[in-house]
Amino acid sequence: MRAILPVNGSLDVTDLPDPVPAAGEVLIEVAAAGVNNADLQQVAGNYPPPPGASEVLGLEVSGTVRALGDGVEGFAVGDRVCALLSGGGYASLVVAPATQVLPVPDGVDLVEAAGLPEAACTVYSNVGMLAGLRPGQTLLVHGGTGGMGSHAVLWAKALGATVIATSGGERKVRASEELGADLVIDHRSEDFVARTLEFTDGRGVDVVLDVVGPEYLGRNLEVLATNGHIAVIASGSGRTGELDFGAMMRKRATISATTLRARPRDEKATIVEAVRYNVWPFVADGRVRPVVDAVLPLTEAAEAHRRVRDGEVIGKVLLTP
Repeated sequence: MRAILPVNGSLDVTDLPDPVPAAGEVLIEVAAAGVNNADLQQVAGNYPPPPGASEVLGLEVSGTVRALGDGVEGFAVGDRVCALLSGGGYASLVVAPATQVLPVPDGVDLVEAAGLPEAACTVYSNVGMLAGLRPGQTLLVHGGTGGMGSHAVLWAKALGATVIATSGGERKVRASEELGADLVIDHRSEDFVARTLEFTDGRGVDVVLDVVGPEYLGRNLEVLATNGHIAVIASGSGRTGELDFGAMMRKRATISATTLRARPRDEKATIVEAVRYNVWPFVADGRVRPVVDAVLPLTEAAEAHRRVRDGEVIGKVLLTP
């Protein structure tokens, strides 16, 4: 198979032995792989694969089932699927645990479906499962046009929540509005705390989905409603920050911070099953869709990484083998 196994920062395509599905695994002929910031961090040496995972880049794919390992039920050769991975996606073939494979609904483009698994599982496990967002509540999404943020806007609106999104610059603000956010704040020129409190008549938001980390910690708490939850899924501004516990206690607030890649298989299986039940119906009816900025060949992985690193993409960049 063709694959990208990064060596000293190289993103060259190489030939590797075809993978063979073990018991409980599915062999997928890859149509496309999603590019995530975690891939860039792996190349930089900051985010190695968990023990036992493939060293090949790529945390999500779409494609067709080529073979089934022993004991796999619910899938057949030729099925259109997408999958959440711990690695291995930048390839023409990949194996995935059957519990981390989802069917691609009719009407969803098979290549574009590669942009769904990582975002859907990250957003739902944090905003749905941990924060418990419900219809009628309000969600603040930082980075409303990123791979995670764009999905969060679509899913929360489909759920029946009010969505506020922060985006940077006129192009991204317009894109967030087109995704359906009820209020879009340009963080380059506007104070998201003031705008959000004004929009909510001083109440604040029930859930914050944050990718900034320490720099926004105090301001996220300021904009949070009583009994609200801050879900941190990335920390672009560093590793440490200060927290006003008095303010947190007065609001009876909670904060979670998670990653997805290194979770045990049973936890990932639980998340994928929850996504299939709670998110996939919205994918099937078109209310939640893959948001794709560009589709590039695997040989242009370096360019794909540059686009993600520069932060100007809207949604996902995908690679095709």
